[in-house]
Amino acid sequence: MERPVKLLLLSELRVRNVGHEVSLCRSLLTWKRRTFSPFRASVCHSVPVSEIVAVREEEEEDTKKEEEEKSARENGSWKKIRERRDKESRRLSFTVSYVERCRQHRWRCAHVTFTCPQVALCHRWVNTIGEQLAAISGRPTRLLVYINPYGGKRQAKRVYKQKVAPLFALAGVGTHVIVTEYANHARDHLREEAELEKYDGVVCVGGDGMFSELVHGLVWRTQKDGGVDVDGPQRTLIACSLRIGIIPAGSTDCICFATVGTNDPVTSALHIIVGDSQPMDVSSVHRDDTFLRYSVSLLGYGFYGDVLTDSERKRWMGPARCSVCQDNKTLLLGRAGVDQTDPKEDGDAEKAEAGWRSIRGKFLAINAASMSCACPRSPKGLSPAAHLADGTADLILVRKCSRVNFLRHLLRHASKDDQFDLSFVEVHRVRRFRFTPRHCHSDSDSDLELDPLEGRRQIFGQICRDHPACGCAPAFSSWNCDGEILPHAAIDVRVHCQLIRLFARGIEEAAMFDELAPACSA
Repeated sequence: MERPVKLLLLSELRVRNVGHEVSLCRSLLTWKRRTFSPFRASVCHSVPVSEIVAVREEEEEDTKKEEEEKSARENGSWKKIRERRDKESRRLSFTVSYVERCRQHRWRCAHVTFTCPQVALCHRWVNTIGEQLAAISGRPTRLLVYINPYGGKRQAKRVYKQKVAPLFALAGVGTHVIVTEYANHARDHLREEAELEKYDGVVCVGGDGMFSELVHGLVWRTQKDGGVDVDGPQRTLIACSLRIGIIPAGSTDCICFATVGTNDPVTSALHIIVGDSQPMDVSSVHRDDTFLRYSVSLLGYGFYGDVLTDSERKRWMGPARCSVCQDNKTLLLGRAGVDQTDPKEDGDAEKAEAGWRSIRGKFLAINAASMSCACPRSPKGLSPAAHLADGTADLILVRKCSRVNFLRHLLRHASKDDQFDLSFVEVHRVRRFRFTPRHCHSDSDSDLELDPLEGRRQIFGQICRDHPACGCAPAFSSWNCDGEILPHAAIDVRVHCQLIRLFARGIEEAAMFDELAPACSA
């Protein structure tokens, strides 16, 4: 059985109530616990200074002092108490708060308290650690925070107040908090009103939709200040200087899963505090030289577009609407004729039309993933190998197949099976692509000829659109752009390499978490 012992280091510093040796170097704060176990050697704990959250001196609470003085007066031991207190006043303690890794990619804020025999020594330790923290570039000192009180389970305000705000206060990070009152409130404020020069970053407390608002507002503001016309799909956009932080409080939070590995708000807050920086691609979506939207995760046509259309009608159900709509949609598959082009992988997105290649056919789903799009329901995501910041997107084409085969493809997203190892699924890594639905082309395209039954369904599709019982399928689907419906089907998409940066560091290796204690509580 292990028994902690008190040890002195350099005859000056010791840990309160536990046996540790402590040393501080330029990059690490290290302490060592000695045990009497014959089967286990001493365990050395090292924390990079970059992952120290804060250091603070500890003082005796005033209420405790008053109670002790009152009791001393009553029993006549006031003189001895004063003598002991004068002696102990020369001893102070300080607490170091730091990042501790738990299972499932979660972080928590841990604390270790040290006592010093002299006040001057305590001040010297605190000042030394504080100076090293201040010398770390990239740590935010002032943040603009937007809270969406309506997203997900409507817990964003509670999550921020109880779990995030105390950590920001502990780390000395100043905040200006705005609770949004309507859709696109954060986007509009960033575009026109926010004094961005006062802040080191912007933070959203909500779901992926709230993050999309911040991206649209910040990217638009950056281009406006730089004199870039966003309506030109050929234009090279200016990268944003401010980083974006995400405190997950939505329905799926796939952005957090793809960049951190978990949707834990404490973990995200600690990534912001330590000043992590993860570049990220952003795709611009245009139609006829007119800007429509930016996309950071998924552009989906066909299945996922139709799922979103149904989901919007069931928004009153909250997060449960995602499951209901997906379960229903597996029985309501349509078809689409597509003319899709993308540049060669080793080519330039600005090359002439001759450098592009065209793919035509009937598809049940067309998805462009700029990241893995992982979430609790799909641990690997739609495209596990998609890179966050290489200037490309994975274009996934699911050709016409039976409903059973398409269901097999969908079920593989929730398992360890390769969802692309199917004859009707193909993936292209692209820097840019254009999509044109069949109804924009001549009926003479032999590859896209429809059978008589299908032609009749297209003719009567508009009439019967509101009456699904008749069995008519719509002529074309809608685009799902990061959870928002695009009003146009024919689009031009270009990936802009590392246009934004997040307060994140990517998903760390699982080996860093496997041998740790059980998962932290939320």
